[in-house]
Amino acid sequence: MISIGRIKRPVSPAGSKDVSKGRKGSETNFDQVLAQMSRRESRPVKISAHASARLRQRRIYLSGEDMERINRAVEKMSEKGARESLLLMRDLALLVNVKSRTVITALDGQNMRDKVFTNIDSAMII
Repeated sequence: MISIGRIKRPVSPAGSKDVSKGRKGSETNFDQVLAQMSRRESRPVKISAHASARLRQRRIYLSGEDMERINRAVEKMSEKGARESLLLMRDLALLVNVKSRTVITALDGQNMRDKVFTNIDSAMII
């Protein structure tokens, strides 16, 4: 007797791959990307030459504690997807490129009066 429609062994569709074989490699790749992102976020904030000149010119001095506060703020802004941000700290305004973690320019209280800040996508008071 002939049996029609009976499959003797499991058959995979044409062109499909066994997913279980590639899974370990992709997990490792994800772990590597996650570790790389963590290292990138923990980089300290840099002060550009322009911002450094403005800080000196305006006799503004940033302490280690100030830099730590700026670092934490930039990390939070990065998590939210910010790109160009205005940081307000005491009587100081800092324009920061979040992706490169760089302070672009700095203004003190006297110099920020009547100023319009353009090309920023976020602001944070610290």
